[in-house]
Amino acid sequence: MTDEAPEPDFKPLSAEEAQQWREKNPPQSPWRVWRIQAGVGVLVALLAWAFTGQARMGWSAAYGVLAVLLPSALFARALSRQKAVANAGAALVGFFVWEMVKIALTVAMLFAAPRLVSQLSWLALLAGFVATMKVYWVALWLHPVRKKNLN
Repeated sequence: MTDEAPEPDFKPLSAEEAQQWREKNPPQSPWRVWRIQAGVGVLVALLAWAFTGQARMGWSAAYGVLAVLLPSALFARALSRQKAVANAGAALVGFFVWEMVKIALTVAMLFAAPRLVSQLSWLALLAGFVATMKVYWVALWLHPVRKKNLN
């Protein structure tokens, strides 16, 4: 056995390579994802109303959508303001704090649902909630990658 450490697989990028990587992988706007979630949420609420013929189902699904959209909008706004934070540690703490605020607001909205939506249908609310949450992953998956010639 030798005391030599194995050569690491990690190779730091040069400034030029990092710039090329950023150009190939542009950041995803949280507001773009939010707009897609809102569109799908409206569609789910309308479909719940149309398929059941009951307005209460549409309103219940819409409230489930709002339980995702309102906290997400607050979170996206907070994160967009944090771009100016120079300290990475402070930005990370801010991220976790706002994520906890988002979760707390979502839970509070779900607890308030029976008092705010007359004849609440938990199944329709859950359908709106889950469909809107899942759109986040679909929006990221469908994110258009801009291809640029880097030569």
